[in-house]
Amino acid sequence: MMHAFPHDELKPLTKEFTDSLTELGNLKLEHQPEHYNGSALSLIESLSSLVILGNFTEFEKGVSWLSENLTFDVDARINLFECNIRVLGGLVSAHILATDSTNRLVQGTYKNQLLDLAEDLGRRFLRAFDTPTGLPYAWINLKYGVMENETTETSTSGCGSLILEMGALSRLTGDPRFEYAALRALRKLWSMRSSLNLLGTTLDVVTGEWIEYSAGIGAGVDSFYEYLIKAYILFGRDEFWRMFQSAYIAVQKYFRYGPWYHEADMRTGKPTYWQLTSLQAFWPGLQVLVGDVPAANLSHREFYHIWNKFGVLPERYLLDHQMLHPTEKYYPLRPELVESTFYLYQATKDPWYIEVGESIMDSLNLYTKVEGGYASIRDVTTMQLEDHQHSFFLSETCKYLYLLFDGTFLVNHNYIFTTEGHPLPILSSWQERFPDTYNSNNWTSTKYEKQVKRLSAMSMQVCPATTLNHGQDERVESACHVLDSRADHRCFDDDDCGVDSSNCRRRSCSMAGYCGQWLVT
Repeated sequence: MMHAFPHDELKPLTKEFTDSLTELGNLKLEHQPEHYNGSALSLIESLSSLVILGNFTEFEKGVSWLSENLTFDVDARINLFECNIRVLGGLVSAHILATDSTNRLVQGTYKNQLLDLAEDLGRRFLRAFDTPTGLPYAWINLKYGVMENETTETSTSGCGSLILEMGALSRLTGDPRFEYAALRALRKLWSMRSSLNLLGTTLDVVTGEWIEYSAGIGAGVDSFYEYLIKAYILFGRDEFWRMFQSAYIAVQKYFRYGPWYHEADMRTGKPTYWQLTSLQAFWPGLQVLVGDVPAANLSHREFYHIWNKFGVLPERYLLDHQMLHPTEKYYPLRPELVESTFYLYQATKDPWYIEVGESIMDSLNLYTKVEGGYASIRDVTTMQLEDHQHSFFLSETCKYLYLLFDGTFLVNHNYIFTTEGHPLPILSSWQERFPDTYNSNNWTSTKYEKQVKRLSAMSMQVCPATTLNHGQDERVESACHVLDSRADHRCFDDDDCGVDSSNCRRRSCSMAGYCGQWLVT
């Protein structure tokens, strides 16, 4: 607010600003507007965070400023997906928080101004859906609509991750067009899946043909899976659950390799790229929502291992070569690992996840904190900084860290969080069928009480496998077991070795090149 407001994002090293809404998703920086002066993106993204922090004074100031100054009647070409999750989601969530029963705003000062802005933005979005397939263009000019000769290429996330924000907007305004457009696009996208129930990464919105057949759970696809399960939770439509269940089983069958998830060809299921991307770190949090906590625990620990190896989580890590990607060595303050840590702590109350959160916070303060804010890391091998503080750092990274340590906001409430970290309440009035799981008598939200810190299985390195009932016929995978990288247990270094299932101790690489418990401690 001191150095960048009312522009979009902060440049913390120089204490300047960038009007970056038109740059999001625009790697080549094409069609940049000449007279765009920002839309207070970081403020919009921060509103729900201010409420969670309990700073209602700044929340009210922010709502007041946006009510009087924000307009979307600007000649600016924006990415539909990015603008939806950041701006529309931020406005819808903040409106709900401004009008709930806690009376966070001075009575009479708020008259649905944020909802009016959200509805105006949603109407501008609708022009992107005017295609033969119903799949929306990835880019739209806020003032003029879809531009002449606009690209018809979009991503799976770009047209399959709109249902939460646009569905909520329809429920709040009574205008069904927003939800219908997003639902039509989602149904069309699902109809394009392969016989293996896999989807690709990029497609053509006019022809409905796939462009990139390789996909995983990372960039370009991640929030598609996330929004299927969250849409089911929020709206109670069985259709979303059926889609998600089929897609989740396919992911576990074709993408999973031990604790990792590689990419594969949607047509054959054969692996294409063996790589970890930082965006994949959201997956354990999604698995917690499904109830697959052991699998979530398994993957989360490996992401955290990579975090510890480099000090932060690099954007891309080549699993088959056990090395950083040569050009994608940056860390832009992403929230996904923190998000999954938050979900796993909520599910298990294991204090080991608190220790993880403390470690992440220490790294952020050590490597990224500067006088003007928090800077992205350009190269994790040198910790060279980049002059950019993304708005999602405030809307997600800081928010999930805070909620990990203080869940007061969640007491007696039940929320789902959008892919940008904006909370939406689970309401019976929004549900087609309200599952018993989400009735108030059976909520799974935080119960605020002082807890005595206890030793955890993770901290003590006590393996859950030792407490399982081995008399059962069905094999139960240990929650601590991490497979070696290779089926033949060959290795080049310790990073190729996993965690033993019998005692939860990390295996090491011998001089002969085999994984095992060679070190006696």
